Formats: sequence, C-alpha cells, structure tokens
Amino acid sequence: MDMSQYLEIFIDESKEHLQAINEQLLELEKAPEDMAIVNEIFRSAHTLKGMSATMGFDDLANLTHQMENVLDGIRNHKIAVTPEILDVVFQAVDHLEAMIMAIAAGGDGKRDVKEVVEQLKRIEQGEVPSSAERPSNTFSVPLRQTYGEFEYNVLQQSKEQGFSAYEIRVKLRADCLLKSARVYMIFEALNEAGEVIKSTPPVEMLEEEQFDQEFLLTVVTKQSAEQLYERLMKVSEVEEVEVVPLDIDRRKETDGAGEEHETALRQQAAAVQEEKGKTTEKNVAARQSAPPNKTIRVNIERLDILMNLFEELVIDRGRLEQIARELNHPELNETVERMSRISSDLQTIILNMRMVPVETVFNRFPRMVRQLARELGKKVNLEIIGAETELDRTVIDEIGDPLVHLLRNAIDHGIETPDVRRASGKPEEGTVKLKAYHSGNHVFIEIEDDGAGIKREKVLQKALDRGIVSQQNIANLTDKQVYELIFAPGFSTADHISDISGRGVGLDVVKSTIESLGGTVTVDSEEGKGSIFSIQLPLTLSIISVLLVEIQQEKYAIPLSSIIETAIIKKEDILHVHNQQVIDFRGKVVPLVFLKDIFEVPAAAAEEEVVSVVIVRKGGKMAGLVVDSFIGQQEVVLKSLGNYLTSVFAISGATILGDGQVALIIDCNALIK
Repeated sequence: MDMSQYLEIFIDESKEHLQAINEQLLELEKAPEDMAIVNEIFRSAHTLKGMSATMGFDDLANLTHQMENVLDGIRNHKIAVTPEILDVVFQAVDHLEAMIMAIAAGGDGKRDVKEVVEQLKRIEQGEVPSSAERPSNTFSVPLRQTYGEFEYNVLQQSKEQGFSAYEIRVKLRADCLLKSARVYMIFEALNEAGEVIKSTPPVEMLEEEQFDQEFLLTVVTKQSAEQLYERLMKVSEVEEVEVVPLDIDRRKETDGAGEEHETALRQQAAAVQEEKGKTTEKNVAARQSAPPNKTIRVNIERLDILMNLFEELVIDRGRLEQIARELNHPELNETVERMSRISSDLQTIILNMRMVPVETVFNRFPRMVRQLARELGKKVNLEIIGAETELDRTVIDEIGDPLVHLLRNAIDHGIETPDVRRASGKPEEGTVKLKAYHSGNHVFIEIEDDGAGIKREKVLQKALDRGIVSQQNIANLTDKQVYELIFAPGFSTADHISDISGRGVGLDVVKSTIESLGGTVTVDSEEGKGSIFSIQLPLTLSIISVLLVEIQQEKYAIPLSSIIETAIIKKEDILHVHNQQVIDFRGKVVPLVFLKDIFEVPAAAAEEEVVSVVIVRKGGKMAGLVVDSFIGQQEVVLKSLGNYLTSVFAISGATILGDGQVALIIDCNALIK
C-alpha cells in the first residue's frame, strides 16, 4: 500500500500530538498527582506510536513506545513524577520533534536515540535519574550521521584521493538571532576548507531555521581537525564545536548491522499492528460515521498568490475610482461604488484567511521558560493570556525571536532567586505574564514580570559610561526616558556575561525588528515591583490605510496608525526652542519636522501664512510633520523598494496610486528622535 498520500496528514497530526504532549507535561509538573493529565499524555503518545508504526517510521514508533511504558508506570502509581524524570521525557519529546521535522523535510525519520531509550528503560525499572546522571554530552542532535550507499561511495572515493572525513557537531549560542546567517557563514568556512557531504537536520531546514541551536555536518577535507575547529570558532555566536574523525569502513560495518536490527523492529511493529487490526477497523468506522470536517488545509503559498492578486486589484480599484470621479457618469459611479464595497468585503475575507493565532508562537515558550528557570535555579510561573488573538502570518513569522529575547530578559534580569524573593517578602515563585490583545487596527503583546524591576541609577551609570547620555542631560530625563535607554545598541546592565544575557546584544535588536514591522516597543518599570514591556504591532503589513499628502508636486503617504490628528497652524504660532521649531499642541511642546527639507523637495517661491501639520506619535513621543496640503485618506498596497534602495532614510516603501503615480510611504518612527 502506498502511504505517501497520507504523509502530509501524518506530519500535521504528529505535530499537534507533540504540542499537546509538551503542554500536558508542563501541567503534570505543576500537578504530579493528577492522573487525568497522565492519561491525556498517554493517549497522545499511543496515537502517535500507532500512526508512526503504520507509516513505517520505526525509530519514532519505538521511542514513543518506550516513553509510553514510563507513562503507564506513572498512571499505575509504580513511578513517581519528579523534575528529573520529566527532564528525560522532555528530551524524548525533543527527539520525536526532530524526527518529525526530518520527515517533513523529505528524510526517513531515523535518529540515534539509544541514550534516551536506555534512560527511559532505567526509569521504567524503578531507577530515579539525578541531575548528575544526565548525559555529559550537551548536544541534542544525533551522536553520529547515518549514510546511504551513494554517500558511502563519495566518502570512499574522497579517502582514496587523500581526503580525510570528519563529523562536526556545531552548537550556536542560545541568544543567536539570525541563525540562518550563522549557518551560511559556517558552510562558507567549511567549503573553503573542503566539501560538506551531509547535514542533520537537512540544509533546507537549516536555511529556514527549523532547528534549535545544534546541527551535525560531515565534511571531507585535507585540513586537520584542529584547523577546522579554529575556522568554525571564529564565526560569531558559535558556542561549541566538536570535530570527530570518521572511519568510513568501520562505520559502514556498524550501519549494516543497524539495518538488520531496524528490519527486525519493522517486522515486530507490523505484527503488533496486525493484532490491533480489529480495533483500528472500529476506529476507522467511527471516523467515517462522524460528521464531515468543515475545514480544509491550504498551502500558505496559495494564500500568498491570492494576496498578491488582490493587491493588484486594490491598485486598479483606486484607478477606477479616480476615472469615475473625473468622468462623473452616474451609472459608472454607481458600478464603481458597488465594486468598491464588494472588494472591501473580499479584502476583509482574504486578510482573515491569513490571520494566525499568536498561540502558534506562544506554544513554544512554556518549555523554554521551564528549562531556563531550572538552569538559573529560579522558580517561574508563565501565565499566557489571549493566545487566541490573531495576527497576519507575515508578522507572526517575525515576532518569535523578539519575544524570546524579552522573556529571557525577564527571567534572567527580572525574576529574583527564591532566597532573594523570600527576603523581599515575595512568594518564592516569580510570575511572568505573556498577554496579547486587539485594540483598533493593532495587536498589543505585553511581557510583565513581578521581579526586581529596572534600577534607574544603574541604567544611568551604564549609559554615562558608554557615552549614550551626557551628564548635563541626566537631570532632565524622566523615569520612562531612562528605561528607554536599555534599547540602545550594545547596552547591558548584566554584571557578568552568561549564555543567557549580558553580551550587550538583544534589546536593541528587539527594537529594530519590531520597528521594521511597523510597530513600537516601550518599557515601564517600578524598582522592586517588576517591569512591563509592551509591543504594538499592525494587524497586517501588505494593505494599509494612509493619509496622502502633497509636498510641491510630489505625493507622500503617511500611515494612519502613526497619526494622532491633522492641524492647520499659523506661522506666528511656531515657536523657536534650542534652534528647533516647535508648536504648542494641546499643552505639549511638539517639534516640527519639515518634510520638504528631509526629502530635499525644491521649494516654491511664495510661502503661505499657514502650514499644514500632521501630528504623529511613536510610543510616548510626538512630532509634527509639515506638508503643503492634505489629499485624503486611502487604502494602499505597501511595496518594498527592492534590494537597491534598502537604506533610504525615513521611507518604508512605496505604493502605486490610482493615476499611476508612485507615492513614497513615510516611516514616521525614523523621523521622531
């Protein structure tokens, strides 16, 4: 029977089961006596085992079977739940996830899991693992590669030509942001020394950052292991490298024996499946009698194509509306008006189709928080609120790394150790709240902790030492302005460098990433009480509402999400403060930014007695953008300027207007100091 037609369903359902297991294991750690949770985990593991065996993925099925035995011991009260036992189970789940990802990338799902299987067997037999018994190897990738016949031929020919083969295990730092860029640099370094024969995970997954921090490479080269090690350690954000010579002939012999063992396991799994045939038939019959599913899975590329087509439709809609206004034909006006209404409804549907719950990003954080808290010797409870809040997929893809940084920052810098919290009259367990909610055309994500807060004096001293602020400016800074200093490039208040924080990278990258998405990030804190980081993001990035303005003969678009209001100001109302032109806007001093000077637009001879001002906001700061006139509000398609115009100041993109003209879209964040 050809199982390939079921592969996509298998991968999707396996990911869902593994996510459920992850979530339930975290719940079990909080309530180790709750057998209902154990039963839920057992059911998910049992289903995953059955699906894996049916599809012929024996390594996956066998590891799940061993994990199932441990869970069975827990629910029969033969094994007591401890953090150390859960560490091993979590490690098994990590291996299962890696196998599924490998299968999704076209692999066979094979993986060396002997070590974790042995640990699970010892737990099943009643042994309780201690922290000291955890594997000394800090890598979670396989201990060695497995090769096909073609790869063995390549390695054998390389050996005959005088090349040496090495298996290289690389571990990136946990705070590494651009993992794909580091992978590229590592491959470049190795290709200069020789040739990369194989990688685990596959290259496609490495390029798409579908791995944690580690990967395994096989290289043929004429350089020594020491030379390869030195080459790779020069790549920034590489934490650990292990270079092991590969004995090709010996490996082929052991792999041959391994294949015989795998064949036996496959036959054993087939026998088990045959015994369960009747049960499976009943399950199939039950599924067939169930009401039909009302959802379908759609490849995201199809939605991207649909979105691109609709963007073109929006541009043509604007053109039709302009032609209708110029001709002023009643029937044409009526038709265009109706088409505009229908296309607006269609726009809403398409945008909703692309919306994804932030839950898809939030789901990976409980495991990360648990692991980090154990490493730091802290007790942390992560509360997730509003995980059902939806964001455009393009925003979801980019938001993960900034949130990881902020959560790690909250746990490392914010939450104190249990003894410090007790001395401060706080509960031993700190709380980190991750909250998402809609407000208007924006989504807000907040990371709040009840830790030590930000120490104003410490931040000021570090800022002074680094020349970020001067002694004269300190007295005028509000608390909020002081806290904003932590987003400065290279800023860190850590007393010592660790793998978690204190390297002076992170928060400045968080800020630039959020702002590149058209969002803002702010921070507020109270010393001794905790901190709160707030991220504001647009619902979507492709079709945005703008205010069209004119500067001489040129048209510009200002996103409505940045605008507070528009105003007409008399020339005599403009004040001069410290060589800066400002206005009094509702009791606040707002600096003016003359766009004709910023964009070097040739000025007309005559000047008006009044100026048109667009009041924009970035966090708590405001500015008045001075333009010649307002044209009106419009929905436009945001297009990038391409690779040749990547560093244009204060321009985030362009759009095509109804008359065919190109209007540049202003990046208000860049204009507000």
